[in-house]
Parts: sequence; C-alpha cells; structure tokens
Amino acid sequence: MWLPCGCTSKYVASSFARRTLASYLHVSGRSRCNVAAFMPEAAGLEGVSGRAALRELSVSNSESFWAAVARHRLCWSTPFHTVQDCDLSRGKIKWFEGGKLNVSVNCLDRHVHTCPERVALIWERDERGSEMKYTYGELLEMTCRLGNLLRRHGVKRGDCVTIYMPTCPLAVASMLACARIGAAHNVVFAGFSADALAERIRDAQSSTVITVNQGVRGGKVTELKKTVDTAVQSCPTVKQVFVAMRTDNPVTMTARDIAMEEEMLKEDVVCEPAVMNSEDVLFLLYTSGSTGKPKGLVHTQAGYLLYAALTHRYVFSYHDGDVFGCVADIGWITGHSYVVYGPLANGATTVLFESTPIYPDPGRYWDMVERLKINQFYGAPTAIRLLLKYGDQWVNKYDRSTLKTLGSVGEPINTEAWEWYHRVVGDGRCPVVDTWWQTETGGICIAPRPSDPDAEIVPGMAMRPFFGINPVLMDTEGEVLTSNNTSGALCMAQPWPGMARTIHNDHQRFIDTYFQPYPGYFFTGDGAYRSEEGYYQITGRLDDVINVSGHRIGTAEIEDVVNQCPAVAESAVVGYTHSIKGQGVYAFVVLKKGIDVQEADLSRQLNGMVSEKIAKYASPDFIQFAKRLPKTRSGKIMRRVLRKVVESDLEGLGDLSTLDDPAAVQEIIQGHEKLLSKNRP
Repeated sequence: MWLPCGCTSKYVASSFARRTLASYLHVSGRSRCNVAAFMPEAAGLEGVSGRAALRELSVSNSESFWAAVARHRLCWSTPFHTVQDCDLSRGKIKWFEGGKLNVSVNCLDRHVHTCPERVALIWERDERGSEMKYTYGELLEMTCRLGNLLRRHGVKRGDCVTIYMPTCPLAVASMLACARIGAAHNVVFAGFSADALAERIRDAQSSTVITVNQGVRGGKVTELKKTVDTAVQSCPTVKQVFVAMRTDNPVTMTARDIAMEEEMLKEDVVCEPAVMNSEDVLFLLYTSGSTGKPKGLVHTQAGYLLYAALTHRYVFSYHDGDVFGCVADIGWITGHSYVVYGPLANGATTVLFESTPIYPDPGRYWDMVERLKINQFYGAPTAIRLLLKYGDQWVNKYDRSTLKTLGSVGEPINTEAWEWYHRVVGDGRCPVVDTWWQTETGGICIAPRPSDPDAEIVPGMAMRPFFGINPVLMDTEGEVLTSNNTSGALCMAQPWPGMARTIHNDHQRFIDTYFQPYPGYFFTGDGAYRSEEGYYQITGRLDDVINVSGHRIGTAEIEDVVNQCPAVAESAVVGYTHSIKGQGVYAFVVLKKGIDVQEADLSRQLNGMVSEKIAKYASPDFIQFAKRLPKTRSGKIMRRVLRKVVESDLEGLGDLSTLDDPAAVQEIIQGHEKLLSKNRP
C-alpha cells in the first residue's frame, strides 16, 4: 500500500485557485458581522440579521443565498452565469450553469498552496495503533501520479471508473484522480459479492476497475482481487484492472491486470486538472430501490461539492484544526460526502476507518478517539446500539475530552441509544446531531444543528431543516399538511444544489420514483412526523426498502435471489424491528409441490445464495416456510399483512376482505409463532 513519503509535492496550486483564494477567505461588512461571524459566505447578503433570518432567506430567496455561498466557498476557473434552472415536475435540476472548476483542485491544490504540511488523511488501519498520516501535499502527489497513470492507459474525460476498494488512502486518491482528469467514478462497497459488483460495472459501462489484492477488516482477510476476477468474467467492457497491494500476499495477475503502485512511481507528480462544467458528472453511486434493479444515482461537480462542504462545516461545527472522524465506508454516500469530499473541500483532517467497532474489543472507537484526538465523531445507530450492550466500561477506559460533537447517520436513532451516546460517550457535554439524508440528497438535509448554541435538541429527532431545505408533509390525497403535530409523506418543496440529477441511463425511472408520486415535489420515500414545535422526526420507509444497519436493500432484490432456488415457488421479504441492526430481514418462502427437503438445510442454502449474490448483510435473519402467502384476488401478495404478523401487531391487521383466502393469514400467524418458539433461548 502506498506509503506517505514525508515530502511535499512540487506541484504548485493552479493559478485560478490562487486568484480565487482571497475571495474564498474574504469576510466583508461590519454592519453584518453577526451573520458573517457565523457564516462568512453570507456576509454579502443584504438585510440579514441573524441565523433565523438567514435560514428564512435561504428558502425564500434561495438563488441569492446559494449564489453567495458558491462564490465564496468554491474556487472557479470561470464564474457561473445562472444560479439554477430547475423544474421538479420534470426532474430537471441544473445549478451554477456556465461555471467551470475542478473538484480535486478545490479539495487539494488550494490547501497545498496555503498549508502543504497540514494532515489531510489519518488512516486508522485495521491493526490497532498502526495509524498512518498523509499531508495535503502527499495526497496531491498521490492523486496526480494516479491521474497521469489513468490517462496513460486511455481513461479519458467522461469515462466511468469502477472502484472496489476498502477505506484507505489509495481509494481516496482514486476518487480524486478520476475527478482530476474528468472521469466519473463508481465506488462499489467492498462487501458486495461478485454478482452485485458485475451488475454495477455493466450498468456503469466501465472499462477500468481499481481494486486491491486483499481487504483486511476485523482481523479477517477478504479476497477482493478474486472477487473482481469473477465479476469481470461477465463484464465484456472491462479492459484493465489496476491492483494495489493492501497486504504482502501475492495474487494471480492476468494480462489485463496492472500493478498500480509500481506503475504510479513512473508517473510525474504534476497532473494538469481538467476544467469541468458545473453539471458534468462527478460520480455514480448505486442504491437499492423497491424493484430488483439497483439504481445508479448521478451526482455532478459544483452543486454536490458545495453542499457536502457546507453541511460538513455547519452541521458539525467544524473549525480549522479539528480532526473529523466519520467511520463510514467510502462505498456509501456517507463516505463520499463526509469522509472524502466535504472534509477535504474544507481543508479538514479526516479519518479513514478500516476496522469494525468491536475489533479487537468493544473499545476500538474510543481508543481511536483518544489516540487521534478526534473532535467530531460520526457513526451509525447500529454500532451505538451494539456498543451500548457491552457496557460503559469500554467507553470510560479512554479519554474522550477532545470530542465536541457526536453525530448519527443511516437510520433514525432510538431514544435509549441516543441518551447513552450523549451521556456516556459525550459525557453529557457534546451535542448529538441525528442527521437525516439519503444517497439521493447528496448531503444532510435535516439535523439539530446548525442552530443557536443553546437551542434544544430532542433525543431521536432530526429536527431542523438545513439552509435552503424546504420540507413538507403530504397526506394520502397528495395535499400539503400545513399544521403541526401531524404525520405524512416527507417531500421537498424546492431543489437544492446537492441533490442527484438523474438515474444513470434511466431518467424516466428517476422521474417516476422521485417526482411522479407528488408532482412538483421531490418524494423522499420516507414518512415523517412534525411536532408542535415544528421539529421533524423520521418514522421510516414508505416503500419496500429495508434499512439494515444503515444499508438500504430492496425487498425485491432479496426475493429475486431466493426465487432462483429450484425448490422455491415464490417468496416475500419484509423488514422487522431489530434491537441492534434497526431492521432485520424476514423471508416467507413457499416451496414447489413435491419438494422434500429439510427446512434447516434449505434455510442455510438460501442464506448462502443471498450472501453470494448480494451481500452478507442482506441475508434473512428468519426464514418461514409456508404453504401459501396471503394475496388479493388479483394475485398481489399482501406484504402489509406479513409485516404486521412479523411485528406481532395482530390488532393492526386491518381489513382482510380483499384477500383471496383470509385463512392464509391464520396459517402465517401460526407458522410465525412456531418459528419464534424454536428460536427462543
């Protein structure tokens, strides 16, 4: 694995970064100092006298707000001439047209120009106590060498490079190298199977893949290169695979494989950045939908980077010199926005966490906080719930006095976990920001901060919309609910720069999924409750998507795999409340007639299939075999009924008159009780 060399890059920041540096740092106007002190980017906005007024203006006059922020926070080679050109009814979203910039210059060069020795990355490797630090100068050199290598091997502007790597410095450099030369990247979570990887490579039409020989996580070695070898057998577009070395173990190299670090050493440390249009594609990221096919969401250059940087700065109260510790994998949007792009755009020191919360023991996070002196810690409720069960002693063993803000991401955090996180981990002095957002939104949309320092934070609530975010709740008739103390479908009434632009190769699906359900609004797919005070609380998905440990997985994807088993006639998958993972996976399976198998053996087989075809986290926690499933007369499986049975909410079964045979429900209930009794300790 590429090591920090202790020398800075000789590459000098591009002239346009230098020219705009003064305006980036500029704060003007004594008469507006109360706003400027909080948000320097807003200093030029007339008539704004406080945070509440700034929040109001960001919604009522969003063009002025976003124009001011974009001019100050990003370095442009050519200024934009149009702030936005959006029509939510058609899924048309364009921001900062006419503007030209390079994302890697905004993340690296401008910081190298002012402070090349500032630490950009702290790689918290799986082996505890073996962290490695990389300065902005070293990261720029790594990125430039890799950018030149990709160019030499034919990767050009507009191509899409698939990255299948663990969270490590070379993965970050790979993302930034793509951005530098104008190629898009498609990062695939390194826990996905060969089939899942292949599907994403094919859809992205990648000719280049970047990977490592092996991954290391939780003391276990995973054969990532072998997974890629299997995947590319069904990907005719792939012409070359760059292979980095995470371990010293050699792997079989084919004619298409390239030893990445060895070849990088032959490249120059200067790589001319491509000048990109604001709306050029920055990356694709695949997320699960309610159908069986993952969707490749498209994020573009300027709007995404601006939104990631702004939310990172103000939701977490990040200040220069802080160490930001987001423990998400780079394979997910959280890793993109709050491990890589947001922190680096802000010149931050960001932590790359390669391990697990309990390796080698349940004190891993807090030992890391002490060693690296982390100031903001951002993790998943799943991990918090898991660590809570191990007790306070693993937290209290370590000094956490550097912590200033705690964050949670991926799913709503329950009150018990929130209070433990606040009271034990944060010693009752660190605000907990429970953040709501999605792959589709690009960055945090609802969170307790930013707000006045003494503003209340309610456990388990996302609470307040970010600047420029205008949430609404809709009823079942598609009407806006204007009162408080009410629940409905969570939608956004106006666009913002960080939102996804389309689904790769399927804009109609983009429209149908997000804009057709409530015309003129962006539909999040989530339900929410708005309190009397106007605070928002996310209540869960409204479609057939399960959130397992913060990972979204469509029920249809799991059903597709289960139904491939020759013994299976049909299946239905639902989510249920899980004390650790947030949601678990519960599968109902109907066998073909005449099939005689041991249920335990078939359960193991089905779990193995799901693990192989999708990922281990998608494997069902329970598999209930049934003679039939409850269906309507038209043949539609009543998943609503199955969810109620699994949650033991028999009072909430509701109207069963539309069922073809209501007796099927009683059979399901009896089978569920039998399965539970078998699994009770």
